[in-house]
Amino acid sequence: MDKIRPAFEPGGKLHAFRSVYDGMDTFLFTPRETSRSGVHIHDSMDSKRTMIIVIVALLPCLLFGMYNTGYQHWLATGATVFPFWELLGYGFLAILPTLVVAYAVGLGIEFVVAQWRNEEIQEGFLVTGILIPMICPVETPLWMIAVATAFSVIFVKEVFGGTGYNIFNVALVTRAFLFFAYPAQMSGDKVFVSSGSILGLGGNATADALTCATPLGQVATSGATNAAQVQAAITDAAGDPVSLWHMFLGLIPGSFGETSTLCILIGAVILLATGIASWRIILSAFAGAAVMSLIAAWGATPTYPAAYLSVGEQLCLGGFAFAAVFMAPDPVTSCRTNVGKYIYGFLVGVVAIIIRVYNNGYPEGAMLSVLLMNALAPLIDYCVVEANVRRRMKRAKAAE
Repeated sequence: MDKIRPAFEPGGKLHAFRSVYDGMDTFLFTPRETSRSGVHIHDSMDSKRTMIIVIVALLPCLLFGMYNTGYQHWLATGATVFPFWELLGYGFLAILPTLVVAYAVGLGIEFVVAQWRNEEIQEGFLVTGILIPMICPVETPLWMIAVATAFSVIFVKEVFGGTGYNIFNVALVTRAFLFFAYPAQMSGDKVFVSSGSILGLGGNATADALTCATPLGQVATSGATNAAQVQAAITDAAGDPVSLWHMFLGLIPGSFGETSTLCILIGAVILLATGIASWRIILSAFAGAAVMSLIAAWGATPTYPAAYLSVGEQLCLGGFAFAAVFMAPDPVTSCRTNVGKYIYGFLVGVVAIIIRVYNNGYPEGAMLSVLLMNALAPLIDYCVVEANVRRRMKRAKAAE
């Protein structure tokens, strides 16, 4: 890297691509530019290290998603033997093209914008690029991933100034774009189980045979009128009942990386131990979902069968746990004040369950909940700060 550096410096043959070189160099090595004088605070934690820690926290969900993708495929084909390495390899090959497309499109746009603006390449897409495949069904067409990623990076991130200036979570907007633009490919019972064989792995069943809705989708269309019927409606790809333990482990159909609450909690421990995520937001999000689940269960009616789900099922099913740990605490789009974080997180949980329970046409509510609270986060912080100002003014007047 040092040998080719002169070609990218001003006056060099490749100086137009200086930001590309700088991005690769600083990704691989410590930046050459250091403070020489004046007062500075030196910290080992920069944005690249922050992004890398988040990716490490996502790895348990990513690896389990690979296994579960293979497991659901084997289960749907009627298999009785589940070879671990074959299942893992099948899932890896199923998700690899989506990862490549998401990173190629997103990073490609960021490289072009950095060149155009003559700025350094930001690191924000390191995490976004892995989040996008993890929150989408495994059967999402690659061209849709490319279109949605390009839309989000350009109109949600770059037009606002790039990393650190976006109002909404970029990965969630990608998911929302796909959901509203191509609803048939983002819901139903034909998109959550990978179909066909990959490089000789998997069965030879036709795509139409490999169908299974997510548990929340099954509940929404079950017509159940009590808790027992709701429980009976939740089955796996083989038609067998699904226990709460299986829901917690994640051996159920769903978006690639969102099914395992256990792996999500492992990621949460990593984020909290390193100080990357706010425990106030995560804790209050789960508390808000639990409280709203109890309220919904107290007033449950046959019109809204999802209200009969227990608190544990509400927290384990769908993408709520993943959103509460990896999406809601995003430091760019969430609240900054401590009190605001409690309010923000609690409302994320409450709104997610409200949407999930009382909208039978959309059995999942985490995505819209976090996006709504992204929009309200500045207002929440403003109200908290103004309340603090008024409180201090009253104390000052009382002291006089």
